[in-house]
Amino acid sequence: MSQPIQYYSTNHQSEKVSFREALLRGQAPDRGLYMPERIPQLSKEQIAAFSSMQYHEIAYTVISQFVQDEIPADDLKALLKAAYNFDVPLENVYGRNYLMRLDQGPTASFKDFAARMMGQVMQYFLRQENRKMLILTATSGDTGSAMASAFYGLDNINVVILYPETEVTDRQRKQMTTLHNNISVISLDGKFDDCQALVKKAFADSDLDYLGLSSANSINIGRLLPQSVYYFYAFSRLAKGIDDEIIFSVPSGNFGDLMGGIIAKHMGLPVKKFVISTNANDEVPVYFHSGNYKTIVPSKNCISSAMNVGHPSNMARIIDLYGGEMDEKGNILKKPDFDRLTKEMYAVSISDAETENTIKRIYDSHKVLLEPHGSVGWTGLQHFYADNIDVDSHEQLAVSLETAHPAKFPNEINEILDIDPVLPPSLSNLEGKEEIMTPLNNDYAKFKEYLMANFK
Repeated sequence: MSQPIQYYSTNHQSEKVSFREALLRGQAPDRGLYMPERIPQLSKEQIAAFSSMQYHEIAYTVISQFVQDEIPADDLKALLKAAYNFDVPLENVYGRNYLMRLDQGPTASFKDFAARMMGQVMQYFLRQENRKMLILTATSGDTGSAMASAFYGLDNINVVILYPETEVTDRQRKQMTTLHNNISVISLDGKFDDCQALVKKAFADSDLDYLGLSSANSINIGRLLPQSVYYFYAFSRLAKGIDDEIIFSVPSGNFGDLMGGIIAKHMGLPVKKFVISTNANDEVPVYFHSGNYKTIVPSKNCISSAMNVGHPSNMARIIDLYGGEMDEKGNILKKPDFDRLTKEMYAVSISDAETENTIKRIYDSHKVLLEPHGSVGWTGLQHFYADNIDVDSHEQLAVSLETAHPAKFPNEINEILDIDPVLPPSLSNLEGKEEIMTPLNNDYAKFKEYLMANFK
């Protein structure tokens, strides 16, 4: 094994730390986000070998590059095998265009891929140190339910989840509020960005150091590394050979999913282009087209609610990886290699009307059921083809990510298609369970008071 990888802050004011420290801290003390000082490379032969490997085996090859000897090989293999015990369907729509359905896990969301690994690895480290931790997580929908499920019942970890009270579906909310035990839920009178701001402020508050705070949002490097694996998996199942370049369309809100894909590309995955598909919160598409980055405050409420983010935290990582620097407020302090950024990525904003039209059109023409976020991703891919007529849309290998099960959005699906999505097992047992949540105003003093009163 090569030299251990250390993790630095995108704000460059904190010391480098090990993977363990980066995972358990969540956010760096200077409010930056942790990044590996180098991205390990996989050879063409290693990537080609993935075609005969199971998902958890691919996960081990990828993630062990970053964890190295901080977790013994046998322990990491066992953990990943237990975490990834569900399918990852790749559904053909037409030509060589596919949907990757990341909705088969225990909470029917792509967030399960990161959450299940994070929970187990954090518990592994905390048991070794015989200490407890309080996880703070802001969610626009699926993160909260995935983290609640993955961390539920873990002895060394308590979790507090904040969600915007009017911008999650009933089923997303019930997946969080019906677990109890070591899971506490706050309904915030505000937006997702407000939830995220409170979490970040708590991390920087020295009065709360005694709580042992950390995060399970995509500000945590432990969220991103597992999300790089399914990009390798899709390529391994669909590519004609190691030189067959692939396009991924990624519905993007806080940009953690996209960042996972970018890490995979920088490890050696032959990605031709990332299509960044956002909803009406178009701060990143505007930046790609104008060179000017401006946050959206407050964020716009769209039917693809998990993507209602006016300033994606992970833009700081993307800017950093391409040679620039962005602070936590979205100010670009050093410009990245903009030409390279825009060459490797294509950014587009999709309206609610387009989102709804695509759900109907794809269902009517292909009998493929999309939910709003997946529809944004698929529509973005079609925009890319329309703007790049030299790319053969039937012959080009392309995968659009479907990030949540359609049954999480029954009202929207019913209104558009007049059908009720079939409930997966993970969503079928929520009715009638007791919900417990704490309503709070968007006030940091009240949030701090809540934490100090409920956790010692």
